[in-house]
Parts: sequence; C-alpha cells; structure tokens
Amino acid sequence: MSAAERLLAAARGAGAQIATAESCTGGMVAAAITDIPGASDIFDAGFITYSNAAKEAMLGVHATTLAAQGAVSEPVAREMAEGALARSRATLAVAITGIAGPGGSAFKPEGRVCFALAARGRPTLSETQDFGPLGRAGVRAAATERALALLLQALA
Repeated sequence: MSAAERLLAAARGAGAQIATAESCTGGMVAAAITDIPGASDIFDAGFITYSNAAKEAMLGVHATTLAAQGAVSEPVAREMAEGALARSRATLAVAITGIAGPGGSAFKPEGRVCFALAARGRPTLSETQDFGPLGRAGVRAAATERALALLLQALA
C-alpha cells in the first residue's frame, strides 16, 4: 500500500479533510493523493503557488515575511499552510517550499525544502529537510514523500 493510500485510509478514519499548498513540488502532493480512487472523500483543495505573488494572493503569505525570510523558509511554509487551511474546508494542510534545482546558494542549497503542517485547533509545525543535490526530479519526489509522511503522522 502506498503512502497516499495509507493517508486516504487514515484521513477517512479520522474524518479529516486535507489541503495542500505547494511551491517546488508543483502539485505533486495533490496529484499523489488524487491518483487514489475515492480521494474526493478526504481531499478538499490544492494550491500551487510557485511565485511569491501567488503565495501572497492565494494564501495570504505576507510580503514582509517573504522579504525578510525568502520564499524557502519555515516562516513562509507556515504562512502557506495556515493560508491553505483558512481558504479551504480542510482540517489539515501541508505546505512545501524549496529549491529543487539546479542551483541554489551557499545559504539555501539545492535540495533544501521547508515544510509546514497546519491543523485546526493545533499549533502549526514546521521543519526543514536538506535532501542534497538529488537533481530536480529527485528533490521533488523526496519532498512529495516527506509531505505525505507528515500528513500521516498528523493523523496517527
């Protein structure tokens, strides 16, 4: 059973509705969930906010946070997750923002991805993973798997 299939079963059992807010994964988390038959039972919305302007307009990420922290940061990931939760019927939202590559910098290298998990009635959690220079497809796949794992952990 795939992570997305386990997530669907866990969310059904918990009566949870899920939303995603994705930047570097470009909708891959939402696609992994909605590839499973019956996903409409638990999936409410997916926001693909690749640009900073989209993060602001669609999710309510503050321009000041983006300017001070940069798009690849835990504060931005938290605002993305909280924005997805506020703008959907979801009870649980995950956000992903990172540098899939190629490229990056000494401060924000290729493979750095920030995640956040927002749930109604709970504090928002965030973390940063450094997947390393796996190549664009590798970083995006690793980030997708981590986001699914975070959602599963929240439902456990």
